[in-house]
Amino acid sequence: GSEMCIRDRLHINKIEKNGTIIAYTTGVLVHVVIIMPPTMPGGCGLLKLQGKSIMQLQTSCGLSFRITVPTPFVFMLRPRSGSHQWVFFEKYILSPLTAVSEFTDSYGNLCQRLVAPVGDFSVSTRAELFVADGVDRKPGGAFVEIQNLPDYVLGYLLPSRYCESEQFSQMAMEVTAGCDLGFDQVSAIERWIRSNIRYELSGSDATVPASEVNVREWGVCRDLAHLGIALCRALTIPARMVVGYLHGLEPMDMHAWFEAYVAGRWYTFDPTQVASNGGYVVLGYGRDAADVAVYNQFGPPVFPTINAISVTRID
Repeated sequence: GSEMCIRDRLHINKIEKNGTIIAYTTGVLVHVVIIMPPTMPGGCGLLKLQGKSIMQLQTSCGLSFRITVPTPFVFMLRPRSGSHQWVFFEKYILSPLTAVSEFTDSYGNLCQRLVAPVGDFSVSTRAELFVADGVDRKPGGAFVEIQNLPDYVLGYLLPSRYCESEQFSQMAMEVTAGCDLGFDQVSAIERWIRSNIRYELSGSDATVPASEVNVREWGVCRDLAHLGIALCRALTIPARMVVGYLHGLEPMDMHAWFEAYVAGRWYTFDPTQVASNGGYVVLGYGRDAADVAVYNQFGPPVFPTINAISVTRID
């Protein structure tokens, strides 16, 4: 996507081909509006996204903080166009006007870095984009042998802070007994979690590892995703954490799910949802929740005084 850098004044590092960026200030607000033509990459047109019917969504996120000392933040609030979504309008507002730079992290996520000044500080984002209205499924999709995996996928085979896959080898084999190697194993894991781990819409703010989720038998969306990832990796199936928005989620909030690499590509799995509906909007990928926080804040703890999330279908 287009990159922006705001220092003493705003300038644009790169403008996407055939796109328009409008940057302006009103008082203490900085507005960055990125408008892309409503067409799909690769000549896909408006009707299909990777062979799927599509829906047009508008997402928004509003975060407000009361800052007592200058506070460094790294936000991850910009969706990136890719094979599962295409962003054609975006608006990112900081109040008050604050120096900000953007970088792409090692997982390809767009991250905005700034130091929030003392006083009331807010971030407001809005995006309009096309996404698939269904989740791709591939029963019988083949397991990919290690030597045939792309280089960047290899890191998603390893244990991580919240996905201790080395503890789940025996359990993973039991859960997937009788399944063909690959997609069917991940489907069995998704079904097992849905049937055996109680999904809570809200719970403790503390992030716990997959081993604890398995013992206590309940968790929020990120906990169920961690357990799914750990079980997949225990079978030498690459799996990664995803955070973003989900159309129709009740109550509305940020959402987490996981993807597994089988049959030569990533597939979406979400133990919290029974139907394979679409409407997923990705903000970030990572090994686990430690890599995909929508914001990281450093210094004395600061918590949002306002946290407003919405996803609306606009087609």
